[in-house]
Amino acid sequence: MTLIHQKDVIESITQALQFISYYHPKDFIQALNAAYLREESPAAKDAMAQILINSRLCAEGKRPICQDTGIVTVFVKIGMNVEWQSDLSLADMINEGVRRAYLNIDNPLRASILSDPAGKRINTRDNTPAVIHTEFVLSDNVEIDIAAKGGGSEAKAKFAMLNPSDDIVEWILKMIPTMGAGWCPPGILGIGIGGTAEKAMLLAKQACMGSIDIQELQARGASNHLEALRLELYEKINALGIGAQGLGGLTTVLDVKILDYPTHAANLPIAIIPNCAATRHAHFILDGSGVAEFQQPRLEDYPIVTRNVSVARRVNLDVLKSEDIETWQVGETLLLSGTLLTGRDAAHKRLCEMLERGEALPDGVDFKNKFIYYVGPVDAVRDEIVGSAGPTTATRMDKFTAPLLEKTGLIGMIGKSERGESAIAAIKKHSAVYCVSVGGAAYLVSKAIKKSRILAFADLGMEAIHEFVVEDMPVTVAVDSQGVSIHHIAPQKWQEKIGKIPIEVVKT
Repeated sequence: MTLIHQKDVIESITQALQFISYYHPKDFIQALNAAYLREESPAAKDAMAQILINSRLCAEGKRPICQDTGIVTVFVKIGMNVEWQSDLSLADMINEGVRRAYLNIDNPLRASILSDPAGKRINTRDNTPAVIHTEFVLSDNVEIDIAAKGGGSEAKAKFAMLNPSDDIVEWILKMIPTMGAGWCPPGILGIGIGGTAEKAMLLAKQACMGSIDIQELQARGASNHLEALRLELYEKINALGIGAQGLGGLTTVLDVKILDYPTHAANLPIAIIPNCAATRHAHFILDGSGVAEFQQPRLEDYPIVTRNVSVARRVNLDVLKSEDIETWQVGETLLLSGTLLTGRDAAHKRLCEMLERGEALPDGVDFKNKFIYYVGPVDAVRDEIVGSAGPTTATRMDKFTAPLLEKTGLIGMIGKSERGESAIAAIKKHSAVYCVSVGGAAYLVSKAIKKSRILAFADLGMEAIHEFVVEDMPVTVAVDSQGVSIHHIAPQKWQEKIGKIPIEVVKT
C-alpha cells in the first residue's frame, strides 16, 4: 500500500504550475521552430519569431510566457492501492497548491478566476478553485495531468451532436475558420469523439494536453482509423491558410490529437478544444517517494531567432494625429513609442456606462488621439516596470468600440485576433485603426514598456486602466482606416496559394 503525503501533493502542484508558466514543452519548441523555418508569410513568420524569442526569454527569466496564466485544470488517476496521509480533501490539497503557485513572490501569476460567474464576477485573487476530474484505477500511485488553460483558447471550444452519417472532417473544416485567431495559433488541436456530450468535451481537453508527434506519424504512416484522421485533418486544416495569429500562412496547427470513446448508436458527439501558443501542461506521478521532479530544459534546446525590423515603420504615439494613420497598410509592421492607455472588458463597460450617463471620464483618462491596449498584465517583480503583458482577444471589446471612437477621440486599438463586423464598421466610419500584438509573446512585449501607472478603476485588479510608456513595441496593422482586415484577406490569399482546399468547402 503506497502512502501519499499531503505536503507532496501540494508542493508538486505548486511546482508544476510554476514550471509550466515559464517553460514550454520541448516538443512544442521544436515543432514551432520547424514551422517558423518553412513559413513563407512574412507576417506569420514574424509572429512565430516573437513567440520563439519570448519562450527563450521566459526560460531565462523564469517569468510567464503569457499574461493570461490560465484556469487550472487537473486530471487525477488515483490508484486503488493508495493510502492518504492528509487532513485535507484531494480538492483542497490541489487548490492549496494552486494558491501557493499563483501567489509566489518570485514569479506571481495573474489571478483570472472569478466567483459568481453569472452575477458580480468577483476575482478570487489566488486563481482558485481548479477544475478537477478524478478517476480510480488499478495501480499503487497517483498520476496527475495538469494544465493552465488560457481563456482565449478556451473560448474557442466547439461542440456538436452530429448524426452518425455526418462527415467529421467536413464539420471540423467548417468550424476552424469560425474560431478566429483568439486561440493564438499555431498550437495543438484537441478533438474528442464519442461518449456523451460532456465526455466528448473531456476527451478533447485531455487530447490537447498530449505531446506533439505528428511528424513521427507522418514518417511511419497511419496504423488505424484515428491516426489516418489525424493526418488528414493536419494537412487540411493547415491548407486553410489561417496561419500564425490568423495572419495568413502555412501553419495553423502544429498537431491534431484525437481521443475517442464508445457512443450511442443514434449519436456522434464531437468536440474541439484548441491549445494556445502558451501550451502549458505537465504530467507527473506521485509514488510515495516525495515531491514530483520536473526536468528543466536546456537553453541549448531553444533556437536562437532574430527579427528583421529594418522595414518597420516607427511611430511616435505622443504626436500622432488621425490623418497620420491613413497611410498605414494592412500587414505593415509598426514599432510604437510613446504613451498609450490600457483597458479590458470591465473597464470598457464602466467607461461606456459613464459616457451614456453624460459623465466625465476619470481624472487622467484622456483618449484624444490616443491608442488603447487590450491587456491585463501580470504583476511586476524586482526591477520590472510591469510583468508579462500580452494582448487579450479584441472581439470582446467590439460592442464598446463605436461609442469610444465616437465620444472620446480614440484613434487606435491594440489587441489580438480579428474584429467583428460592427467594430470594423466603426473603425472605418471614424478613420481609426486596429493593430495586433502577438498572443504568446507577453514577456517580450513587457520589455517594451518603460513606465506604467494605474489611472483608474484600481479595484478591477489586472483589468484596471493603466498608462504605459512604450518604446519600439511591435504591432501589425490588422484593420486599416478604410476597414480592410488582414484576418479577412490573408487566410483566403494563403488558402488559394496552398491550393489544397476549395474555398466553398469551408463556407458555412
